[in-house]
Amino acid sequence: MTTNPYARDSDPAKRRSAALTDGPDRAPARAMLKAVGLTDDDLARPFVGVATNWIETMPCNLNQRALAQRVKAGIRTAGGTPLEFNTVSVSDGVSMGTEGMRASLVSREVIADSIELVARGHLFDGLVCLVGCDKTIPAAVMALCRLDLPGLVLYNGSIAPGRFHGRDVTIQDVFEGVGAHAAGTMSADELHELESVACPGAGACGGQFTANTMSTALEFLGISPGGLNGIPALDPAKDEAGEATGRLVMELVRNDTRPSQIVTRESLENAAASVAATGGSTNGVLHLLAIARELGIPFELEDFERIAARTPVVASLKPGGRFVATDIHEAGGVALVARELVKAGLVEAEAPNVDGRTLGQIAADVVERPGQEVVVPIETPLKATGGLAILRGNLAPEGCVVKLAGHERLLHRGPARVFDSEEDCFAAVKARSLVAGDVVVIRYEGPAGGPGMREMLHVTAAIVGEGLGDEIALVTDGRFSGATHGLMVGHVSPEAVRGGPLAALRDGDTIAIDVEARELRVELSDDELAARLADWAPPPPRYSEGVFAKYAALVSSASEGAITRPHS
Repeated sequence: MTTNPYARDSDPAKRRSAALTDGPDRAPARAMLKAVGLTDDDLARPFVGVATNWIETMPCNLNQRALAQRVKAGIRTAGGTPLEFNTVSVSDGVSMGTEGMRASLVSREVIADSIELVARGHLFDGLVCLVGCDKTIPAAVMALCRLDLPGLVLYNGSIAPGRFHGRDVTIQDVFEGVGAHAAGTMSADELHELESVACPGAGACGGQFTANTMSTALEFLGISPGGLNGIPALDPAKDEAGEATGRLVMELVRNDTRPSQIVTRESLENAAASVAATGGSTNGVLHLLAIARELGIPFELEDFERIAARTPVVASLKPGGRFVATDIHEAGGVALVARELVKAGLVEAEAPNVDGRTLGQIAADVVERPGQEVVVPIETPLKATGGLAILRGNLAPEGCVVKLAGHERLLHRGPARVFDSEEDCFAAVKARSLVAGDVVVIRYEGPAGGPGMREMLHVTAAIVGEGLGDEIALVTDGRFSGATHGLMVGHVSPEAVRGGPLAALRDGDTIAIDVEARELRVELSDDELAARLADWAPPPPRYSEGVFAKYAALVSSASEGAITRPHS
């Protein structure tokens, strides 16, 4: 008598993958999977995807190959079958100031779509997403929320700071060094020395730029385990964090804990508070709006305004402060920020985390290093209100974002210097043709107009490096890097290419930025502005085919998170 090899029972947690692997009819699929090394025992366990963004074009994701092995070991230990796959990523820091930067925000959609496709195509029961550089972080959460599949996100960690002339430096210093070199205050040899030491190894950019802003936000959002994101990339403790993540995802799979149970209106508000309290990147606004829309949660620009207005800055992090991500980790971690916000009732302490704790419990568990100066008590904050504000007015009817943590100017009025691309503006910066008082306008760089809504760090850092950071303002329908500081207004909506008021501006028009009044205006009558726009015609698209053309056709306004969606 022969036994039936198909009589065995699969793990009940194989809620999706059983349709792929179980029964005689699925023999061809099992044959293919056995070719990659899976056994009958492996096939009987839940399938858990392990998504990475490893790429050799930047340090940000460089440790993910090794970290993925640790995550997979944790999954196996806990009774799952890990299946690793890779998706794309684009380095903002490398591509900044070039045509390549247009690919950055576009990559967020491609990454989310590719994770979704692999998870749907292979009927995963759970998912771990390893992330590093800027767009990989929100993209992973967007995919998880879209799939509503048990899973979580683990940040592969920050880079260590470099050392230059006895001080810690980051990539921000190199960008500003370009401006200093153009101004004649830094020699070519010094700039070369700086570039050679600023990025000492694997990990994402070290200040509270976009990557660390979003890493922090994900712990407050609850979709990343408390305390694990902040472990630096090359810290030996990151390996155990990877294995712990693998074990944890199996708990989520067995309990069928979905992202929609974690990511809620309350947790989104917690995440927005973390951006404000740490002086984080304005990109956090764009990405949290996009995440909210994946779950159909109402969350708008005004929510950021309300949250930032009530949330003090309690973390002294670059670019507006003194410290980098490795410093806040050594101080005790971003849970120190949570502790201060919980103390003042500024976050929802009962919001759950994938690790089974609430945000309040994570805050209560934090161990503070004696004498640390990175996070201050909320009773004596670094700034009374958060690090960003939402402005409206006749130049931004749908809103725009201004970052406040890196400067103290709340009012600027001056003549417009209008540029139709980042390159044209950078040429003017290098030629030193900008003067104190100018309002630099860079248009046709929005989500559709760029396309891809390039970051302007190449320009903003050069302006700061030339010593004009406190005397010039900048307005754009593009974005800013988290490393940007100074009076910079981005995400102006509607964007110029879609007939937004920026399209009507001319050199010499007087622009007023009034942060206290939450207003961005050009001093023109409504009739004059309307007449100019009536005579305006959009420029021809920069790309007529390929991924950029598809993106430009599908992308929404920055005020809606610059998400792509089919048009009805």
